[in-house]
Amino acid sequence: MTNLKTWAEVAPRLIDVASARAPADMVIRQGKWVNVHSREVIENTDIAIADGRFAYCGPDASAMIGPDTEVIEANGRYILPGLCDAHMHIESGMLTVTQFARAVMPHGTTSMFVDPHEIANVMGLEGVRLMHDEALQQRVNVFVQMPSCAPSAPGLENTGHELGPEDVEEAMTWPNIIGLGEMMNFPGVMNSDPKMLAEIAATQRAGKTVGGHYASPDLAGFHAYAAGGPADDHEGTCEADAIMRVRQGMRSMMRLGSAWYDVETQVTAVTEKGLDPRNFILCTDDSHSGTLVNDGHMNRVVRHAISCGLDPLIAIQMATINTATHFGLERELGSITPGRRADVILSSDLKTLPIETVIARGQVIAENGELLGDDAAFEWPKHARNSVHMGKKLTAADFDIQAPEGANTVTARVIGVVENQAPTKALTATLPVQNGLAVGDKAQDVCQIALVERHRATGEVVNAFVSGFGYTGDCAVASTVAHDSHHMIVVGTSKADMALAANRLQEVGGGVTVWKDGKELALVKLPIGGLMSDAPATEVAANADQMVAAMAECGCTLNNAYMQHSLLALVVIPELRISDVGLIDVTLFEKTDLFTGGAA
Repeated sequence: MTNLKTWAEVAPRLIDVASARAPADMVIRQGKWVNVHSREVIENTDIAIADGRFAYCGPDASAMIGPDTEVIEANGRYILPGLCDAHMHIESGMLTVTQFARAVMPHGTTSMFVDPHEIANVMGLEGVRLMHDEALQQRVNVFVQMPSCAPSAPGLENTGHELGPEDVEEAMTWPNIIGLGEMMNFPGVMNSDPKMLAEIAATQRAGKTVGGHYASPDLAGFHAYAAGGPADDHEGTCEADAIMRVRQGMRSMMRLGSAWYDVETQVTAVTEKGLDPRNFILCTDDSHSGTLVNDGHMNRVVRHAISCGLDPLIAIQMATINTATHFGLERELGSITPGRRADVILSSDLKTLPIETVIARGQVIAENGELLGDDAAFEWPKHARNSVHMGKKLTAADFDIQAPEGANTVTARVIGVVENQAPTKALTATLPVQNGLAVGDKAQDVCQIALVERHRATGEVVNAFVSGFGYTGDCAVASTVAHDSHHMIVVGTSKADMALAANRLQEVGGGVTVWKDGKELALVKLPIGGLMSDAPATEVAANADQMVAAMAECGCTLNNAYMQHSLLALVVIPELRISDVGLIDVTLFEKTDLFTGGAA
């Protein structure tokens, strides 16, 4: 961590400052201290900071002010801990760690627990190490979880790289690894898969936290998953999910991302059922750059939780001390108490939570939404910018779907997008056949989806159908962000535009592109691994806004449709997905046929 000494290194000075024997580096005067340990607001409080840590929290710290002490007048404002995001993927913001951190610091986020399994699928352990090293140089706390599942579902997808227990063992020795990333292969855990259990065991031997991911709505299997060792889970979507997790000794992580709205449906476990709120945690999971720039980050989640009926102090606990405690860092961060890292927000209101001043490790880093200070650039290697390898140019014919011989119509399985949720529906539709080819039907809101292999230069295309985007006219959207294998997903109503979109991403090294009537409407370049940009968040967000507008021009009305698009290959979340292996039934965890046999 940059510019941060351990408690042991600074303890004598902290004691001297608290005893008024030495001056503080900073004193915040006359504020309302939000104490997340006792869940109370204590008025007329001063906070003294030395060497990036809290030294004193109490009345009248004037004796600790020296000639060089920076004094900040709270003027009766609330003094609350910096916010923590307990589970998130940097890559979903389309940004590098540095640019993501710069985007969220003005919103009061001072600690992040990131799972880089996106870059791991593209670059393997090297990608994790690069993100780990970049995280270490930030002005805020960015802890890294070692990805557990690359591939997320062995046998059902092929990734750019695979990780195993030996990689986990190595990563657990790195200084900034906080635990194991979400254990997405929940069927593997439930069936005692030796590889999955070895990764969990390596993490537990290191005394670190195992992240969970149980995406099935069938809670009967959750008992076996909990017995396998995961300590938290963010895949809940209803009250019963939240209750099950905490009853089984896990933390329920409730997420509000760009497209996942799972707080309101679960928070009733606390507000109505009265469960202990200390076992509930707030997080984002996935937030794209437009959300960060326009709407906020963890401050947005806390406001939303309050609007759903949570007491503001409980909501703040869920975004601070609960997270720190879960990861074994209660003595290090998550509260404004002596010895902890001096991460602070000044705000004039606890419900609307305006982020007026942000302090990280005793340094003011943002004022009224404006970032202060510079951050050193982190150089990703050249080969990280050359990760889209299709091996050929695609044509419209690559997206042909052959119908059974002699058929005039077909009954096809269709991936059904569910707005604001990660799960999909397994639908069926009767579709027309033209010149021997099965085609989509705009009247039924069914268009084509294709997955293009981009890691090993085969350029092989798997074709299927998807519903829910509402595309009209001739259009296509392509993305090299395709959780978790991160091949290329192309969705469209025009095979010609689908080919143009795919070839464009190969040309620019990855990103997202929208085409209509043979012309490109929007492009977001993501050259690092085909996942991230090291451009400023405002620039990436502007391009992302243009992408969203272009998708709307193509007829799409979904909220954050890009996030839905990017998860269509995530073969560990029910019910139906696409991969380089084929169409995947995620309720049975097996490949399934595109046609149901109902050809006529």
